[in-house]
Amino acid sequence: MENKYGLLGRVLGHSWSPQIHAMLADYDYRLYETEPEALGEFLTTTPLAGMNVTIPYKKDVIPYCSQLSDAARRIGSVNTLTRHEDGWHGDNTDYDGFVHMVKSAGIDVAGCKALVFGSGGASLAVKAALADMGADPVVTISRSGPDNYDNLDRHRDAGLLVNTTPLGMYPNNGGSPVAVADFPACRGVLDVVYNPQRTRLLLEAEALGIPHAGGLSMLVAQARRSAELFLGCSIPDERVTQIVSALSRQMENIILIGMPGCGKTTIGQALARALDRPFYDADEQVVTKMGQSIPDLFAAQGEAGFRREETAVLAELGKGSGAVIATGGGCVTREENYPLLHQNGRIVWLRRSLDALPSEGRPLSQKNSAQTLYEQRKALYQAFADEEISNDGPAEDTLRALMEVLQ
Repeated sequence: MENKYGLLGRVLGHSWSPQIHAMLADYDYRLYETEPEALGEFLTTTPLAGMNVTIPYKKDVIPYCSQLSDAARRIGSVNTLTRHEDGWHGDNTDYDGFVHMVKSAGIDVAGCKALVFGSGGASLAVKAALADMGADPVVTISRSGPDNYDNLDRHRDAGLLVNTTPLGMYPNNGGSPVAVADFPACRGVLDVVYNPQRTRLLLEAEALGIPHAGGLSMLVAQARRSAELFLGCSIPDERVTQIVSALSRQMENIILIGMPGCGKTTIGQALARALDRPFYDADEQVVTKMGQSIPDLFAAQGEAGFRREETAVLAELGKGSGAVIATGGGCVTREENYPLLHQNGRIVWLRRSLDALPSEGRPLSQKNSAQTLYEQRKALYQAFADEEISNDGPAEDTLRALMEVLQ
């Protein structure tokens, strides 16, 4: 047996598990993509000392276990295997991860009617954890079960919504099992999806002022419990908090908004170099996609046509992770652009004195004074922005201030 660990699944290309386990402990942890017909041979011949298990094998590995923990037996799903003298021992750390997620979100589920969307392996752990925390009743919503999407009206009194389906997960961002507004008694929303960090379900909860949390904290907390089982030691909650914070910063896009000519491209490129991140200019992406300059696009399609193309580009850029994105000055004029940028992004309003803004090559700036455009957009920039930074001084001062804000 080797002191090596890993993640077993069928498709693992976007997994963050190796990085998380590297932050948790000093051991070798790799991804092991395996087809169903090769599962048995892998489990009986691998020299790994332990592994996590993900879709679609959380139930399939159970027959290969010599022992199951009480949680795994009760839930009927295994996501952690540790090797012992008598073979694999199966456990379910999704349970531990979800409990941590609920507690860190500050949501009291006791006595709360909970709707759990989905009936897969994650759903089983979530339902067990909710029941143990006092939620009552816990109702499974699935496509074909007795409680399904066609009879949701009977559950409008639900106080907690939990998504355990892949709806809204990258690269199919924007999906959601339900509309949060349809549940007037809702006091908490949880989504086990962690990419994007804010799914449509969570964005709706945020807009309504309802406490909510995404799946990153659950992912890290379940990995922490797996590492404890691998190593036979305890890892404090503070380490989970630190890793979640570090991954959140790494995954989020940094998005620059502001008036035309305020320096978004220049500062964005400098920031991307400093952070070793990819840089995208939304206007350049529109030009490349359409094969026309922005003045020509305005002439051919008008502002409305240009804005449609801009939104399509922002939808693609916004669902990525870890980039610096400079937007066009008028992207804030379309409300639908906010969730596209906010789902994975931290939005910074780059400000510059109006008399320093150029207008050459900018159709709207040539038709309207800077003061007019600013008065039209000021409230929109404020509504979109998480942070504000002045760009009236030297670029290096702006970059330094921006780096400090992003810490």
